[in-house]
Amino acid sequence: MNRLLHVLVTLICFEVGALLVFLPWSHAWEHNYFLNRHPVLIPYVLNPSLRGAISGLGVLDIVLAAGMIRRRPPSTVVTRN
Repeated sequence: MNRLLHVLVTLICFEVGALLVFLPWSHAWEHNYFLNRHPVLIPYVLNPSLRGAISGLGVLDIVLAAGMIRRRPPSTVVTRN
């Protein structure tokens, strides 16, 4: 079960990272419900610096997932007395 959980967490980290890398530069980022409801946020949310920072977090998440792939979970050793 521990190995399955490790694989699942690694996949989730990779998928969230990929989403954070590509979503700020997509059409869905520019035209969404929140920007239509609160137009005062448009200059901040569409700022390339904010988009780059969010994409940078996505890259860090992908690097974290790659590190989790390289590192094996500790194996449990059962000793009997």
